[in-house]
Amino acid sequence: MSSPLKDARRIIVKVGSSLVTNEGRGVDADAIGNWCRQLAALAAQGREVVMVSSGAIAEGMKRLGWTTRPKEVHELQAAAAVGQMGLAQMYESKLREQGLGSAQVLLTHADLADRERYLNARSTLLTLLQHRVLPVINENDTVVNDEIKFGDNDTLGALVANLVEADALVILTDQKGLYSADPRRDPNARFISEAVAGTPELERMAGGSGSSLGRGGMITKILAAKRAAGSGASTVIAWGREPDVLLRLAAGEAIGTALLASTPKLTARKQWMLDHLQMRGSVVVDAGAALKLRDEGKSLLPIGVHEVQGEFHRGDVIAVQDAQGQELARGLSNYSSAEARLIARKPSFEIERVLGYAAEPELIHRDNLVLR
Repeated sequence: MSSPLKDARRIIVKVGSSLVTNEGRGVDADAIGNWCRQLAALAAQGREVVMVSSGAIAEGMKRLGWTTRPKEVHELQAAAAVGQMGLAQMYESKLREQGLGSAQVLLTHADLADRERYLNARSTLLTLLQHRVLPVINENDTVVNDEIKFGDNDTLGALVANLVEADALVILTDQKGLYSADPRRDPNARFISEAVAGTPELERMAGGSGSSLGRGGMITKILAAKRAAGSGASTVIAWGREPDVLLRLAAGEAIGTALLASTPKLTARKQWMLDHLQMRGSVVVDAGAALKLRDEGKSLLPIGVHEVQGEFHRGDVIAVQDAQGQELARGLSNYSSAEARLIARKPSFEIERVLGYAAEPELIHRDNLVLR
């Protein structure tokens, strides 16, 4: 068995509060510095890395002098607001020492549930990666409430893996990985080094069912791996203080528990778009655009569109048809139907003049397009 990270180009690394804050004693500069050193080494190998970090509330509690985690949402939000300052500052400082730029990105469930905001978040993260800036992501605890919270950053890590089509998700925790039972209570508990993500038996081993709403714990990591596998990303659950854990995983060493995705990344994404039975609209393209899509695998530019049908929003899945009405492809639109009608038949450099802004030069980027 080798690590799923060995051939991974885009990796999401999630670290929990207990690791980031040294069991709640405050942001652990040495630990964060150690991870940032490894992240920089991965970037030097040509890999793209995104960090999903807990710890804002725990750091805020320390700064506010609170010894017990509050239960009131407004107090949790206040602690997050205070703690996020220190957390972001520490990552920025440690990444800069390694010659890497950093960016703080705060997300809520609504950002990823809404298709337009989902596409905006995706575009931002991919642009940061293109510019060799490492995004540090946390849940936006200062504005969310119990109804829209992710519930834990394991879930957030999986959602980000889906968002940017990562190859692998690494969940660094204070445990070595998954056991068949609690090793503290069952001397016969065996360590699970590898399994297929989403296997029902894993949830029983983790001590809960798929309906669990608890924060943290092994069950949320198992469910996060199941969610990440939906877009083709495999997950590794490992001890965060294992020496050079990220570098060793990337070198192919088997550490922790590997939960493998059963569906390849590209296949999973294509299937998601193909499974849309009802689409809000479509565009009709000319022969030249049809050729570039079908034979050259190009993106769909506005200049190749000569008709827009239906009403849709940015981020909706729409159909691409030829002049005879045959569906050639479908994909995520970077513009609404109203905007698409205004920029149809126009070169991309005119988008800003026509609309007053330019979201993307393509109507549908090739990464968000699947041929029929």
